[in-house]
Formats: sequence, structure tokens, C-alpha cells
Amino acid sequence: MFTALWHRRRAFMGKVFRSWFQLTPSGKKILEEEKRWEEEEERRDKARKRRQERKRQLKEEMEKMPPRKSSQLKETYTSDEVRLKKISDSPIKRRPTVTPGVTGLRNLGNTCYMNSILQVLSHLLIFRECFLKLDLNQTQELLATAASGKTRSSSKHPSVTASTLQVSENQEKGKGSSSVRRSSLSSGLSGGASKSRNMELIQPREPSSKHISLCHELHTLFQVMWSGKWALVLIPAFRGYAQQDAQEFLCELLDKVQQELETTGTRYPALIPASQRKLIKQVLNVVNNIFHGQLLSQVTCLACDNKSNTIEPFWDLSLEFPERYHCNGKEMASQYPCLLTEMLAKFTETEALEGKIYACDQCNTKRRKFSSKPVILTEAQKQLMVCRLPQVLRLHLKRFRWSGRNHREKIGVHVNFDQMLNMEPYCCRESLKTLLPDCFIYDLSAVVMHHGKGFGSGHYTAYCYNSEGGFWVHCNDSKLNMCTMEEVCKAQAYILFYSQRLTQNINIHLQRMFYMSNRN
Repeated sequence: MFTALWHRRRAFMGKVFRSWFQLTPSGKKILEEEKRWEEEEERRDKARKRRQERKRQLKEEMEKMPPRKSSQLKETYTSDEVRLKKISDSPIKRRPTVTPGVTGLRNLGNTCYMNSILQVLSHLLIFRECFLKLDLNQTQELLATAASGKTRSSSKHPSVTASTLQVSENQEKGKGSSSVRRSSLSSGLSGGASKSRNMELIQPREPSSKHISLCHELHTLFQVMWSGKWALVLIPAFRGYAQQDAQEFLCELLDKVQQELETTGTRYPALIPASQRKLIKQVLNVVNNIFHGQLLSQVTCLACDNKSNTIEPFWDLSLEFPERYHCNGKEMASQYPCLLTEMLAKFTETEALEGKIYACDQCNTKRRKFSSKPVILTEAQKQLMVCRLPQVLRLHLKRFRWSGRNHREKIGVHVNFDQMLNMEPYCCRESLKTLLPDCFIYDLSAVVMHHGKGFGSGHYTAYCYNSEGGFWVHCNDSKLNMCTMEEVCKAQAYILFYSQRLTQNINIHLQRMFYMSNRN
């Protein structure tokens, strides 16, 4: 009863605060901006409807108009019409464009974990945009020249971006394949060389320069995947990797990207232009901060009730299953699903330290620093709480546990998760006071799944939300299928990616303003 009354009072106070905030100058300014934005959207919708109505009227008028040629002249063509008809009847046609981001990644042999992570990273708007803006052509050439100690011309030693791309045209009737080589990335991305409906882009096996090669691979890959002109991409540079865990690969990938960007800006700062150094610094800032959050580790002494706080950084939260799911019974795992909120509550619950092992500063204040008296050890309890929320929250579900000396088995219980996640119950009080209510709300962006029973085997796929098309996509290597939110929620999640709603809305608004400025 007390809990329900407390929640009712809290909801009422929240309404009062929001009503008061709308009366303040800042609240009025935000309301005016939202109203202005709605009016602009309404004006655009009206203009779009007028254009559609005009097209419909013109189409009706054209259908009602009598033919200008007789039936005898309809079958006669001029030389230009004959040439156009031959081109239209030719089996080599222009490949239709696809929705940006709906591009499959071919499995190179045990690389499903890599394809799933790359698809997820490319669908994260903040991560993708910073790499698409990063132009490494000039930086690659300058670093290659400095490393070799010789002056090389760009024509003899092209950069990685200008290296040869191979396009494989898969014939629909299975008569074989032909390859066409392109000398620049721009011609391949433009789609002008597309001669078949099913096009596959193959990137070079090895870059011509070994400097920031991984950052360049991500830049090129995202540019191809979101060009809307390729349905399948093959990256031989990633060939030869053994089966790995998707979580471990994601951590290694982000660490290597960070190391390469830091090395680029510090090794040869005089050779890199100031604008490029600034851009690399911005990308490094995004890579460092997109998943970065902070935990408050609070240890409470049970003898004097003194609290000791320590701030710890985190880039993901590894959530353990409750103890009842660690049994070997398969029936229990299938009958009783686990809740994601329950796993988060277990992560932030108070944990009692075993025995008297804590040296409390408050209890040892009277004891001198160099005294021969033993340190006073007391019982204590520890709790982890989130004090700084990241822009993209990564939740790693610890499905694999050790059973025996060298064997890790999988916990196959289904975890119920929602499209919206409220992180307010898992944050410390200081964060609740300083942050706005919208900062705690997260929207589901991607889900990585593991199919199979073993740790070193199985298959990885991913569900990703395509912001360009406004739909969910199931990414299974080269196969991409549209799906519903109900299908996503039924997935056996391994890694969950939640994007902060406040940050996401700001980025979408900035992207719209950028597109509008380019149109004008």
C-alpha cells in the first residue's frame, strides 16, 4: 500500500513539474520550437499532397486525350526509337536501387559473428555517420609516404580508397559469372557500371597501406552498404578468421579502431592537414563516448554505516541470469522465461561481502598510519549503480557458463525484453536529480542472437532497425528479410543495443537540417 501511494505521489509530482516547466521561459521556447517544427511538417505534407493531386490530374488528362497517330503509324519507329527499344529489350539493364542499409555480407567461413556485429554498427546512426564523414584518402597517402621515406606520386601508388574493386555479376540462370574491374571507388558506388540485377561488390584483399586500415575498411563498407546500390558485399580482407564470440569480437574491434585513430593523430601530426586532424579527433571522440558510461561502486560498512564511493567506467553491462536458471533442467528453461528488468535489478542489487574483509576508513581514523596495531576489518556490503548513461547502451546477456574444467554450456532460457527501456530504477540518486526524465528512456536498435548450444560453435544473426526505411531487418549473412517487432521480441537475445531517445532525436533533427540545407 505504501509503495503504491509513493508511486502515485511521484507520478503526480512529475505532472506538476512538467506543467511548471512549460510555464518557464525554457519550456515555452521548447514548445514554440516543437510547434514551429509541426507547422513545417504540415506545410510539407500539404505541398506533397498538392503535387500528387497535380500528377493525378495530368495523368487523367493524358488518358482522355485521343491518340495523335493512326493505327498504321503506331508500329513504325524512328531510328532513335528503334535504338531505345533495343536498349530496353537488352538483358543488360540498370540495376534498381535498394533501400540504404539493406545490404548483405557474404559469409567467408565462420564469419557470421563478424557480419552480425558489422551490421549492427552500420545501423547505429551515430557510429555510422562519423565514419562516413571520415575521408582517409589524403591521410593514407601522406602516412604511406612518411613510412617509406620516399616521394611517391598518387598515380603510381594509389590510395586504399582508389584501389581496384572487383564486381561479380551473378547470372540469374546460373550460366556462370563474369567479373568487371573498376579503378575507383566512386565509379563502383555510383552504380553506373551495374549491368545485372544481382550485384556483388568485392573489396580488395589487402589495402595498399597498412595505416588505419581497419578505419578505412569501416568507412568503405558503410559507404557501400548505405549507398542503396548494392545488395551484397564480400570483404576478402576479413577472410581467414576462426569462429569467435560476437561479444569478444565487438570489444576487440572497438579497441583496435580506437588505437588506430589515436596513432594516426600522434605519429605524424605535421603531415596531416589541420582539418583532417580535427575530423579524426571528432571520430575518436564519438568512438570513445558512444558506448561509454560510468558506474558508481558503493561499499557500505555495516559497523559504522559509512559509505565509500568509487566511479568506474563501463562500455557494456554484462548481466547474469538469476540462480534458478543455472540448473541443467531443460523443461524449466523453456517454461519460465526471464525478464530483462530482472537481470538489471540483479546487476544493481546490494551484495554482502563474505566475512570481515573490509578496511573501513571511518573505523580506522583513530588508528595512526604507522601504528603497530592491526587494521580493523569489518563486514560490508557492495552495490553497483549507473551514474552516467551512454548514448548507446550495450547489454551482454551472459548465456555461457562454465560446467566442468574446459567446457562452457549455454543457458537457453528466453529473455523477455521490450522495445522501450527505462533505466531510471537502476541509476544512483545523483543522476536522478541532475538528468531530465527523457534521458532515462532508451529505444531498441539492434539484437544479436546466437543459434546453437556450444560456445565455440553455432551461428550468429542480428535484428537491426533501419531508420531510413522505418522497419526491422533480420540480417543472416547474405540473406536480409524484413520482420516485425513481434518477431524481434521472440528472439533468443545475446547482445541488446538500446539507443538513448533524447540523443537519437537530436541526431535525427540535425540530419534533417543537414539534408534541408543541402537541398537549398
